[in-house]
Amino acid sequence: QVKWKGKDLFDLVCRTLGLRETWFFGLQYTIKDTVAWLKMDKKVLDHDVPTEEPKTFHFLAKFYPENAEEELVQEITQHLFFLQVKKQILDEKIFCPPEASVLLASYAVQAKYGDYDPNVHKRGFLAQEELLPKRVINLYQMTPEMWEERITAWYAEHRGRARDEAEMEYLKIAQDLEMYGVNYFAIRNKKGTELLLGVDALGLHIYDPDNRLTPKISFPWNEIRNISYSDKEFTIKPLDKKIDVFKFNSSKLRVNKLILQLCIGNHDLFMRRRKADSLEVQQMKAQAREEKARKQMERQCLAREKQMREEAERTRDELERRLMQLKEEATMANEALMRSEETADLLAEKAQITEEEAKLLAQKAAEAEQEMQRIKATAIRTEEEKRLMEQKVLEAEMLALKMAEESERRAKEADQLKQDLQEARESERRAKQKLLEITSKSSYTQSMNSSTTALPTDLPSYNLISESLSFDFKDTDMKRLSMEIEKEKVEYMERSKHLQEQLNELKTEIEALKLKERETALDILHNENSSRGNSKHNTIKKVS
Repeated sequence: QVKWKGKDLFDLVCRTLGLRETWFFGLQYTIKDTVAWLKMDKKVLDHDVPTEEPKTFHFLAKFYPENAEEELVQEITQHLFFLQVKKQILDEKIFCPPEASVLLASYAVQAKYGDYDPNVHKRGFLAQEELLPKRVINLYQMTPEMWEERITAWYAEHRGRARDEAEMEYLKIAQDLEMYGVNYFAIRNKKGTELLLGVDALGLHIYDPDNRLTPKISFPWNEIRNISYSDKEFTIKPLDKKIDVFKFNSSKLRVNKLILQLCIGNHDLFMRRRKADSLEVQQMKAQAREEKARKQMERQCLAREKQMREEAERTRDELERRLMQLKEEATMANEALMRSEETADLLAEKAQITEEEAKLLAQKAAEAEQEMQRIKATAIRTEEEKRLMEQKVLEAEMLALKMAEESERRAKEADQLKQDLQEARESERRAKQKLLEITSKSSYTQSMNSSTTALPTDLPSYNLISESLSFDFKDTDMKRLSMEIEKEKVEYMERSKHLQEQLNELKTEIEALKLKERETALDILHNENSSRGNSKHNTIKKVS
């Protein structure tokens, strides 16, 4: 609407997204190469927005939490921060070391694809995904397949994490990166030296222009008494009056306004974190806990159902395998039975032939005996006839003897064939009995298979006057919080030993493939900080 104020447009976006943690976000636009944020109490069209149509605003996180896990309650808030931080890392607006980039990429894959399944997530499934900063890819002599292999190895370890859990793990790692949540501004000190001012959830930090990782000086919010600007000069007054006031100049008045906005907003959130939660936040946290418990129960039910289904499928597969085995045994038994029947028929035929041969031989032996008797009865008078007859008698006797031996051999062979026939018929009887047993087992297995595989189906307002503005912090509030904050910083600096070991292991593994000549200035600075054992939080503590 033409008369809408910034709050009307902002509220519309928040309602559309279902977002209640609105204090982190804002509508950003660009004017004359300078970033600006829509003011809630000013008409949208009264802002110095570009004249072209349509007018573009970016809904972004304006302020960042100190501890994402404790402060971000709604799942939609976590998701929006995840998307923004991931884009900043990929666009290299936040420096991220290579080994941490791989770990973050694995959580991004878990958030998108769910649990790793080697049958679904085959080699090359990440080929079209943008997961690593181009600086990291160019720094090593590694192919896309080698990067995918290392990302997938960690991705497989995240099994069981839901999307919101994977995104929160991503933010918990990213929030310890040195450039996370820092807004940088080019400034000059009283001597005219070019510096960078960084504004984030922890305080104000002064950097060398070439080193955005390690601040030279830091002013934590609890140690700042007053922040003000007049025209282009900006003043930071520490809580300790013995410390000199820090003054610097920015390039534009518009930039000073933006710096003060970010200081006020971050300081307000800094104080809010150290007070009891409002009723609205308490209500959101209670709802979030209930929702988380409900989702956890749903996941457990799904996990149990999945486990039961997998067990039933394994049982079905085992029964099918057993059924196939029984079918094979039945087929083999049938073949053995057929061979036994064929053998029995052949033996029976051979026995019959042998028996007939034995009868013929016996008949011939009888005929030879009769011939011999007849010859003996015949009287041969002459000596020659007698000699011839004796020779014939001798030959007849030898023939009769041979015929008797052959008859006896044939009789034994017939007996042996009868015995073989009997054994073949006994083998046939055993094969039939085994086939009957296998058939009864097969029918029982099929009935068990049909009953087992049936699965259950239920399964504040600040005014600008004469181009100057001042913002005071209460001394009592700050002093009261000093000890508490120091304790929180120490706790917050403690890292997971297992995670650090994993990162160091990957760093060592890919170090041999690094192209030293392609290292950027930030890579070199990060390596120097790491070798000294410096982290984001202990560095800020040292320079405060």
